Amino acid sequence: MHRLLSRLRTDKSGNFGIMTAPMIMPLVGVAGLAIDFSNALNIRTELSNAADAAAIGAVAEKSPGVLAAMAMTGDGTVTLAQDDARKLFFGQASVQTQGVSVDVDTSLSRTSDMLTSRVTFNASVPTTFLKILGKDSISISGTATAQNETAKFMDFYILIDNSPSMGVGATLKEIDALESKTGCAFACHQLDKEVNNYTIAKDLKVNMRIDVVRMATQALAERAKTDRLTNDQFQMGVYTLGARAEDAQLTTISGLTSDMDQVKKYTSTVDLMTIPYQNYKEDQLTNFDDALTAMNGTIINNASQGATATDRKKILFIVSDGVGDRQKPDTCTENVTSKGRCQEPIDASFCEPLKKRGVQIAVLYTTYLPMKKDADNWYDTWIRPFHDDIAGKMEACATPGFYFEVSPSEGIDTAMNALFAKVVHAPRLTH
Repeated sequence: MHRLLSRLRTDKSGNFGIMTAPMIMPLVGVAGLAIDFSNALNIRTELSNAADAAAIGAVAEKSPGVLAAMAMTGDGTVTLAQDDARKLFFGQASVQTQGVSVDVDTSLSRTSDMLTSRVTFNASVPTTFLKILGKDSISISGTATAQNETAKFMDFYILIDNSPSMGVGATLKEIDALESKTGCAFACHQLDKEVNNYTIAKDLKVNMRIDVVRMATQALAERAKTDRLTNDQFQMGVYTLGARAEDAQLTTISGLTSDMDQVKKYTSTVDLMTIPYQNYKEDQLTNFDDALTAMNGTIINNASQGATATDRKKILFIVSDGVGDRQKPDTCTENVTSKGRCQEPIDASFCEPLKKRGVQIAVLYTTYLPMKKDADNWYDTWIRPFHDDIAGKMEACATPGFYFEVSPSEGIDTAMNALFAKVVHAPRLTH
């Protein structure tokens, strides 16, 4: 009997089953916890993505909220956008989140020129395994916030340099074609000769820079028409240095207007400045100083934030090869000829009065090219000494970030569009 009791006391067979039975429920609970919480986490990720999309969509260009905000005259809540944000949220919900009860709160408010959208969600995700432990659901929540500046009301003033130097071929191939035919890279529009470099360029179907700039300006007007949110959001005016050398001065091609079809039509007349004969006024026909001063007078109101149709931003586009040429014997920044002819990079000091009034200046520098054929050494004597400074002076005139240089192998139209796009601020998620 003693031996039997001893063996029974030391026999552990069946203990695992006896010990495990009480642990079954906790083990199932732990496994269920992992599965149910993983499912809840996946659904929260889906809802967070939907909230992000809704928050950004509520302040995206051409959204109902942005259009409604542009019509407001002051700060406040944009009621129309709240329903739009809800639709965007539920439109993004995936199959995985269907059947989950979700409460969504949306808001869009305008403070000064900033739109802020906020999307908050709360949901209860049904459990499967945790029900064994008496927990029927897991609560999840999240918030997404996005901001975007209100679409601006803007006035664009396009100042096109149409002086004789803009008669250079638009590409290196076209420059070579013109030089091969005429011995000169410039298609000067000389009226005392029936056949001149300008007419030869036309016969050769050589595009000059002025041709490309004209077409790029028309394309810019079309883009403004396409991108605008309201008919009066953008206004545009086009100006040149003058149609004729005899009365070269700031000339209005199309006055400031929101009628972009008119801008395109009137800009079609922009062409190279004509000269009555070779060396007229000793070629002193690029007067940036006077043109910028006159432009300052043309932009009659100071620039504002662009929050409303009467509170407009002002942007001056300057498209040029950057070399001034005028009678300026005393204040020229470079050497002058014996007759007082001043050839110099654009004098950025004449840009400052515009900037002080809040006008943003966008500069498209069409690279001034060294002349391959310089028979009288004019380029080597008067231009080469400051050639490397031209780009820097053009950039100094521009508002920081609003400067592009375009060589003949690049696209002027692309660069003008890039400058235009600088005024557009994409929505940004702020969380």
